[in-house]
Amino acid sequence: MIVTGRFVFLHLHKSGGTFVNECLLRFLPDARQIGYHLPRSQIPPIYAHLPALGLVRNPWSYYVSWYAFQARRAQPNALFHIMSEAGARGFAGTLRNLLALGSGGALLDAILAALPGHYVNRGLNLPAPALEPIRGSGLGFYSFLYRHLYEGPGLMHIGRMERMRSELVPMLVSVGQSVGAAMRRYIAEEPPRNVSEHAEYASHYDASLRDLVAQRDALVIERHGYRFGD
Repeated sequence: MIVTGRFVFLHLHKSGGTFVNECLLRFLPDARQIGYHLPRSQIPPIYAHLPALGLVRNPWSYYVSWYAFQARRAQPNALFHIMSEAGARGFAGTLRNLLALGSGGALLDAILAALPGHYVNRGLNLPAPALEPIRGSGLGFYSFLYRHLYEGPGLMHIGRMERMRSELVPMLVSVGQSVGAAMRRYIAEEPPRNVSEHAEYASHYDASLRDLVAQRDALVIERHGYRFGD
């Protein structure tokens, strides 16, 4: 979470937030990072009246990026370890487990037992009490994160990560933030951050898994106009 005198930026997991965080901290003198992947509900009261900005990503792409990033780590996080059954399940099996969390069950119970009980400002930073409401929601994991991070009172501007280089400047201007030439060049030209290495995301899906994501993550897909293969 980045706070300024004009807006708050909320960092949705693996959705371009690292790039934006670095940009804001580099070019805006009053920008401060006060937490990592913290949701709107955790904005300090002194900043709660400010408009919030964020980014969203194609859910089919998100799951491939998340899996590729965790699979390459020497010590994947608890969510990946349990969902993948210590790496034995492969992408499709891991994702089916992840998408089943919205129905509750033993896997969700195992995840909740492994997660911390409070925000720790590192990694996914999703404590057990924050994940518990996924039970019975029917939501895909990414749509749950999206709702967890962004829902709340006040003005919210959400851009698409895939259009971030063209949408970020207008988003900033819309909340009264001036954007100088150097910052505009940075947004247009600076290489992306925290990129996962993987094949084109559509190649990881068969029809049934593609359709399962479409069903569970309809919240994000329909709200932001995503299509498989975009």
